[in-house]
Amino acid sequence: MSVYGSANYEYVVARVRHRRASLFSDDEYRKLLRMGTGEIARFMEETQYEDAVNALGSRFSGVDLVEHALNETLASDFQDLLRYSEGRLYEQVVRYLRKFDAWNVKTVLRGLYSDASEAEVREDLIDAGEFEDEFLDRLVAAESIESVVELLDDTLFETYLEGAFEAYEESGTLVPLENAVDRAYYENLVPDASARGEAAQLYREFLEAEIDFRNVRNALRLARSGADVDPAEYFIDGGALFDRKEVGQLVADRSTLVSRIRESKYGDELSRALDELEDAESLIGFEHALDRALLEYSDHLSYVYPLSVCPVLAYILAKEREVDNIRAIARGREAGLSEAEIEEELIIL
Repeated sequence: MSVYGSANYEYVVARVRHRRASLFSDDEYRKLLRMGTGEIARFMEETQYEDAVNALGSRFSGVDLVEHALNETLASDFQDLLRYSEGRLYEQVVRYLRKFDAWNVKTVLRGLYSDASEAEVREDLIDAGEFEDEFLDRLVAAESIESVVELLDDTLFETYLEGAFEAYEESGTLVPLENAVDRAYYENLVPDASARGEAAQLYREFLEAEIDFRNVRNALRLARSGADVDPAEYFIDGGALFDRKEVGQLVADRSTLVSRIRESKYGDELSRALDELEDAESLIGFEHALDRALLEYSDHLSYVYPLSVCPVLAYILAKEREVDNIRAIARGREAGLSEAEIEEELIIL
């Protein structure tokens, strides 16, 4: 029995460690950069994506095969995590995986905003959250952003989207809606302050770090959008590093922002990533450095607390990074981008 109570941490962490060892290395990403989309699919066939590539190969090819195999394997992988987990660990993982409900909502909103086809939007959805396929189909078939907001009544996103829709209509940008979706997910994710015990504290510590970095990202995107919106209105409660009043000021002054993180509890573990944050020449580079920083901090927690939820959540982040990187390479090759241009889109540690 786990030393942390009614959760099978030892068993699930052992499974996660095994799967973590099979994730693509940075050298393998660099190999993929030199391949065409067909070669990438064949390379994936020799990895943990083998079953999905073989099952989908008769219906898809090239970048479409890569996309579908990535999404199917990601969903299957995380469903396995839920199947392995018991007790408190199951509750922690299932709540965390609602991030894919948030991803899917934002994907549908972006599809409508950009006039993408239903087929294009459906391809980008990831069936790893709580929304059923039938409900996802209804979201994809919605004819307007307002219809999507209405369909999300009685979900955790409802109250957050009501005010954000008005801001969307006034600004003409998706930023208020996307940030509202993030707030709905994260503010319903952090355990109640009354939750006691080491397991709850570790879970809270992990989520605090993710919320802190999400607040920085969201404020950056608001600043970049040019929308006349106060970043404090879309601040996500639950982090430890910033408060609602100061986040907008910190984003406007990158050096102060980096200094604040460096002096925080994240500073020692994130020294290299913070150097990159300070030197980033573009907002894209800045965001990638934030992603690397969160990955490094999650790995730090997973090694400090090896029999806890931390290694499981760190694996989820690492698996997402792998899928995002492979997708970026395949799409970049399909679009005819150079290796250097594609590599700028990758999260390489």
